[in-house]
Amino acid sequence: MEQEKSGNKRWWKWLLGSLIFFLFLLGGTVIYLHAKWKPVIAEKLKAGILEGSGGLYTLNFKDIHLQLFSGTASIDEMSLSPDTAVFNQLKLQGKAPIHLFQLKVKKLQVNHLGLVKAYFKKTIHINSIVLDQPSINMIHYKLKKKIKDSTNSKTVYQLLSKSLRSLDIDAIRIVNADFDYIDAASQQPLHRIKKLNLNIKDLLIDSLSQFDTTRFLYTKDISFEVNGYQAKDKMYFKKLDTITGSLVNRNVLLKGFKMIPRYPDLKFSRMHAYGKDRYNLDFDQISLRGVDFPGFLDEGTFHAKKISIGPAKLGIFLNRELPPPPNLNKGKNFPHLALRRLNLPVIVDTLKIDNIDLAYTEYNPISQQKGTIYFQNLQGQVLHVSNDSLTVLKNKYAIANLSALVMKKSRIDIKIDFNLTDPNGAFHYSGGVAAMDLTDLNVISKPLGLIEIESGKMQKVDFDIQANTHGSKGKVHFYYSDLKVKLLKEGEDGAPAKKKGLLSFLANKLLIVDANPLKGEAPRTGIVTFERSPAASFFNLLWKGVFVGMRETVGLGIVPVKTPEKAMEVIKDKKEERKEKRAKREQKRAERRKNKT
Repeated sequence: MEQEKSGNKRWWKWLLGSLIFFLFLLGGTVIYLHAKWKPVIAEKLKAGILEGSGGLYTLNFKDIHLQLFSGTASIDEMSLSPDTAVFNQLKLQGKAPIHLFQLKVKKLQVNHLGLVKAYFKKTIHINSIVLDQPSINMIHYKLKKKIKDSTNSKTVYQLLSKSLRSLDIDAIRIVNADFDYIDAASQQPLHRIKKLNLNIKDLLIDSLSQFDTTRFLYTKDISFEVNGYQAKDKMYFKKLDTITGSLVNRNVLLKGFKMIPRYPDLKFSRMHAYGKDRYNLDFDQISLRGVDFPGFLDEGTFHAKKISIGPAKLGIFLNRELPPPPNLNKGKNFPHLALRRLNLPVIVDTLKIDNIDLAYTEYNPISQQKGTIYFQNLQGQVLHVSNDSLTVLKNKYAIANLSALVMKKSRIDIKIDFNLTDPNGAFHYSGGVAAMDLTDLNVISKPLGLIEIESGKMQKVDFDIQANTHGSKGKVHFYYSDLKVKLLKEGEDGAPAKKKGLLSFLANKLLIVDANPLKGEAPRTGIVTFERSPAASFFNLLWKGVFVGMRETVGLGIVPVKTPEKAMEVIKDKKEERKEKRAKREQKRAERRKNKT
């Protein structure tokens, strides 16, 4: 029995000793392999980036950590930097990319790396790579399109094939990145995004994937997401719920974009020395389909098959008591001229507008009231939106077909042909407005024009007008009956407007024709000849052309239309007049108080 126990003790001692020896041997092997593989892997990584980019990018890092049992690794203080000398050589050869990238990250984590296969078989498989809170700069250069040399160009796999047979990464995640899109000339950020998340799915570089057309940059997909973006400045809060997109599916979706003024309308306007539009914007969503991401990365051109906007609510307010900025010419902000000024070449095949409610409000300091023009359920599409020189050369027109409910009462249909090459921003618009009761226009005619429509039925309006930054010419057919108006005089210190009795009588009897057509006569045509002032916007020119034609038809053509500049002179005179009246009233009150004492 004693002999059996002694045998068991020896067996356990042998087993324990063997285990200790094995662990010591394994530990020594691990230390040896770690010491041997660490510089090898570090060198392979740096060489792979340098070769794969054709010498354009250099990889640097402070340290690399390997855990052989788990197959995990991490890299400290990693940076990816472009070589400007190589870039300049590529520019001379016409082969430089439009964009360069700079990347900095404190820690890069690699999970389940097959080190044995990587070393002996030159095949690398990684479950995932995670970059937490990196800084990414994308620098845009205005260069000519790259010269594509199919004889000498090599794929990434061909550049890496000497040292690597295949690279397979299941997932790459970039978490909470700070992303800056920078103009190379000024070195100033054009766009900044905080907390950007990128997910790269199934990256495979081997002899077959280099020609796989179902992959984008050797991946099955690259998707991105920005959540809860918020910003504010002195005048606005800006908010965006989410931006998501997929490079393989070629789509981008923005949800919940809002731009909210920080102050009420009049207070907002009076914080500026000059007249300035105040915007209140609320977009449910904006979607982009068929985005050419390779074209954007390689050539710096933005091309989308379709952009859809809406539902949305847009509010615009302008205080007319303030003068426009000196030397202002709003003509440069006509849609097609503003598009032309963009630094980025843009091609949008179809711009779809769906269920947008637009309210444009002006404050008239003479009446001391606000008037609002409403367009509800604005919808339609604009075809061929572009500022790309080659695209515009083939087709110089962008065509808009739109409809809306105007003043909550009547439907308006309009077609606009934008000339994308004309230096004066030429465009042609035509369309019509359905029947409505003209008294429904009092909500804008009374506060903004000091005219009250007492009665009137509109059967329809149709228009056909040519316009540019200088003005507009065309024809308007305004069919109506039983029109009577009341001319108003502004009240003092915000009091209700009063009727100008004699002038109203004369206007209705001598100037205004109460119907078109008159009984037994042919319909009259309003001839439009309108000279645009520099302070007039595109929207102002659009409706002023129709308004002038309607005035001509009614019989008010002999009464000149006030330009914004003339209106400002009237406002200035009216302010002085009111100031003098207040001073006289105050003087009379002081005299009465003095007489009482």
